[in-house]
Amino acid sequence: MNMICIMCPMGCPLTVEENNGVITVQGHTCPRGKKYGEQEFTAPVRVLTTLVKRADGGMASAKTSGPIPKDKVREAAECVGKIVVSADVKIGDIIEENFYADGVNLVITGVAQ
Repeated sequence: MNMICIMCPMGCPLTVEENNGVITVQGHTCPRGKKYGEQEFTAPVRVLTTLVKRADGGMASAKTSGPIPKDKVREAAECVGKIVVSADVKIGDIIEENFYADGVNLVITGVAQ
C-alpha cells in the first residue's frame, strides 16, 4: 500500500506492507511517519469537522475532540445532520460525549453571529 504521510509538512511517500503478520513501513524519515503508516494500514481514523444547526436557524462549527474510525465518518456526519443545538451555544460546549469512539466528544468550535 502506498500513501503520503500527513504527520508533518515533509509529506514522505510511504510504502506499507504486511508479511506473515509483520507490518513494515518504508519511506518515513521520522518515528511519526512509521506510526502513521502502521495506523493507516491497520485501523485508519479521522477527525470529523462539520457544521451543526442552531435552534435560531444559524449554524455552528464543530469537530470531534479526537479521531474516530474512518469507516464510521459517513455515519457520524449523517448523525450530525440531525442535531440541533441551542441558540446560545458557545465554543467548547460538548454536543455529544463518546461520539463514535470512547473518550471522543463532539465539540463546538465556532459560532457565527
